[in-house]
Amino acid sequence: MKSKIIYLVLSLFLFSCQKLDLNPLSQGSSETWNSDADELIMSLNDLYREALWIKDVDDWTDDWIYRDGLTDITNATINGQSAFVTSGWQNTYKAIARANTVLEGMDRAADILPESQINGYKAEARFVRAAMYSFLLSHYRNVVYLDKTLSIEEAKTIGQMNPDELLKKIYEDFDFAITHLKSSYSSSEVKRATKGAAMALKARIALYMGDFATAKEAASACIALGLYNLHSDYSALFLSKTKQSPESIFLLPRSITLGVALGDRQNYIPRNNGGWAAKDPSWDLFFSYYCTDGLPVDESPLFNPKNPFENRDPRCEATIVPFDQPFLDIIYTPHPLALKTKRVSTGQEITNNDNRAVAQYASFNGLVWRKGVDSDWLLNSWRIEPDNIIIRYADVLLIYAEAKIELNEIDQSVLDAINQVRARAYKVDKSSTNYPKVTTTAQAELRKILRSERRMEFALEGLRYMDIIRWKIAEKVLNKPNFGLLDPADLVSKVVNTGKWFLPTAPPIDEDGSPDFSGFYSQGLIKQIAIRKFDAKKQYIWPIPSTEVLTSGLNQNPNY
Repeated sequence: MKSKIIYLVLSLFLFSCQKLDLNPLSQGSSETWNSDADELIMSLNDLYREALWIKDVDDWTDDWIYRDGLTDITNATINGQSAFVTSGWQNTYKAIARANTVLEGMDRAADILPESQINGYKAEARFVRAAMYSFLLSHYRNVVYLDKTLSIEEAKTIGQMNPDELLKKIYEDFDFAITHLKSSYSSSEVKRATKGAAMALKARIALYMGDFATAKEAASACIALGLYNLHSDYSALFLSKTKQSPESIFLLPRSITLGVALGDRQNYIPRNNGGWAAKDPSWDLFFSYYCTDGLPVDESPLFNPKNPFENRDPRCEATIVPFDQPFLDIIYTPHPLALKTKRVSTGQEITNNDNRAVAQYASFNGLVWRKGVDSDWLLNSWRIEPDNIIIRYADVLLIYAEAKIELNEIDQSVLDAINQVRARAYKVDKSSTNYPKVTTTAQAELRKILRSERRMEFALEGLRYMDIIRWKIAEKVLNKPNFGLLDPADLVSKVVNTGKWFLPTAPPIDEDGSPDFSGFYSQGLIKQIAIRKFDAKKQYIWPIPSTEVLTSGLNQNPNY
């Protein structure tokens, strides 16, 4: 076996309130390392670097518009050289290799540490390994399974594992973690991965792979721990100031001071506030939010096309900036006749750069993001430090509900899970009558409600991509145009002057919650911004990176 180098992070702790050091500062030889608790913890800390925890991005979905730009996924050009395909593969296998190295060296400490402590450390490494293989399985499907370090010669003999067998291996690692990880940590302890985190991520991969029985059981076990609660304020959950929420089952901390932050935030901010308003919510997302009577916009008598934010699920305004309302101290309005707007704190009129009649590159569809946005974005050079939430309690509740719906085991617990999430949006308890409680027990109807609930709840959190993939609706929702506003002169003459601003009516919503804007387009009332494409023959799984196919002899996935 060749000598290996383990790269270490000295102080990156999950959920930790202590000072963080988010960069690797030292190295250790595998021949002597992991011989005591301190060295084991340092090795385990290295597994929690943010770069190793790959998350899907929303611009691969129908929730997103980036002016007239497309991605390799939304343009159906994904291939074995796509940057995210290669980096996703490489980074997850880096984490797996490091986890395996830790596990192999752990016996060096067996003489000085009790078995329970050793098993706790093993559980952490196996938890990370299971999470990494979950990403590989759900995205690439036909991958290589390694549970030990190999020489180059040995590696050449390893083929791709059957996906069903790999799923069993993932379950084994998560189950070991569930058995040996702590349920929680005291306020004086550094908080690390827990039983609940292993249960939650096991439930997620089971759901993604269509194993609804396992998804139900794992989610139910996580709920039964009684350790997690929904954050009282949906909007506040995603702000940088909200740290270690009881809703966050598993997260990675961020710190601007210590060099781990979200950048590129200027694209999300209105132009009046110094941003570019380039990366915006799609109309597909906007019109998917229900009205306050619990009905889609095309069914609800409460929907007002002249004021499309009125009478909508509260998560709509929490996610997308409403028109003619204060936002970051400025009244936001994309109306083509609103050449001026107002700064709230001073009452001063200013040029309205969020109107495309004034600024050509203002939002192409009039929408901008609000979720997670506050004044901190303007103060920190467009870098922010919200917790990187890998999975939260609302997801577990909806995983449980979805698994039960698909198993046709519909009972009160299913309705309670959905209603708990929905009621929080309205800032009431699920027993309240002041929100549109879900009461139906019909499987098809509940499936539609559940899928819409996930979309409303998890926008801009990287979950929509795997939802449209596993529901097999990507070929529908991504093979349609991204629409937006007409150019200013046409917008005034054809829409504003005819009394049809913002839109003349609600768009029809289909059984998958996808709006249809083609009627407005055929009337010349809206503009086609970009043509999204999705190749159903291949894109439901990613290609194996070309370098792996060429150098390691792996079989490429079909049709790539």
